[in-house]
Amino acid sequence: MTTSYPWQAGTATGVGSYPGEDPAEALRVVLGELPELPHLPELPARGPGADLTGRTAGLLIDMPVRVEPSGWRFADRPGRDTLRARDHLARDLDVLEEVAGGHDGPFKIQVCGPWTLASTIELRHGDRALKDPGAVRDLTASLAEGVAAHVADVRRRLPAAEIVLQLDEPGLPAALAGTVPTASGFSRLRAVEESVAEDALRTVIDAAGAHPVVHCCARDVPYGLLRGAGAKAISVDLRLVPKRDDDAVGETIDAGIGLLLGAVPGTDAALPSLRATAEPVRDLWRRLGFPPARLARQVVITPACGMAGASPRYVREALKRCRDTARMLYEAADA
Repeated sequence: MTTSYPWQAGTATGVGSYPGEDPAEALRVVLGELPELPHLPELPARGPGADLTGRTAGLLIDMPVRVEPSGWRFADRPGRDTLRARDHLARDLDVLEEVAGGHDGPFKIQVCGPWTLASTIELRHGDRALKDPGAVRDLTASLAEGVAAHVADVRRRLPAAEIVLQLDEPGLPAALAGTVPTASGFSRLRAVEESVAEDALRTVIDAAGAHPVVHCCARDVPYGLLRGAGAKAISVDLRLVPKRDDDAVGETIDAGIGLLLGAVPGTDAALPSLRATAEPVRDLWRRLGFPPARLARQVVITPACGMAGASPRYVREALKRCRDTARMLYEAADA
């Protein structure tokens, strides 16, 4: 089958978060090490509002949030926490326009998906939003509108780029399995039906109008659900892809869905040889029986997850290893 991807064969990219507090420096590292598919870095070390939940909560329309000792919670009106989240993102986008405004290839941005957001933001009385189906519907609609506006803003700043939107959903498998704890921690919230989860993701993906990727660095990735929701690529930690998932992964590849495979540790580690880094990717491909020439086109190499906990030196080494691995896989397939 012939499938079009926004990236070239032999491409690498990052997942999202980086250490430090300087958005210009982080973006320069990304552009230098990941030129084929750079992305907007996230810097959670800056504090509340720069974290995964707070950053995306700042995009919500008419659903302000505030920080409580227990975490993020919906508020009656926008306060300093909502404004701080919006200020962090506004600064990042100004830096993006200044440093990368002429970028003319694919460019990836990341936001928290509706199910992870609903699992981490509390309602005003303290229960997680995930507990209330009506609250989840409101959150999904608000997120869809906010993400669409965010994508449009990025497009204005990068007029020659093709925008790739990554929805981060590390909390989705737990929501489906019914293992998300209540606010007290003494019980678990009821499992979300797959059809409901798929509909919410599709709502956000359809509204955004960008090339959609869903990232899930947890076990039990629901590949079929993500495909049904409209994901054109799925991002996973390669170490967490068990053989029992072979059928689901194979169906995903067969459907032409891109795979962003986390093949390099996301925190400081002694990196193995280039060949040893590439071997698990090749092993997966061989195991599933797909032609080698297709691998470099359909697979993008990434770190295993976000790199906020890594040292700046390691970040550069890891991103270079991702890039070199992707190139090696491409050259081997082309030989």
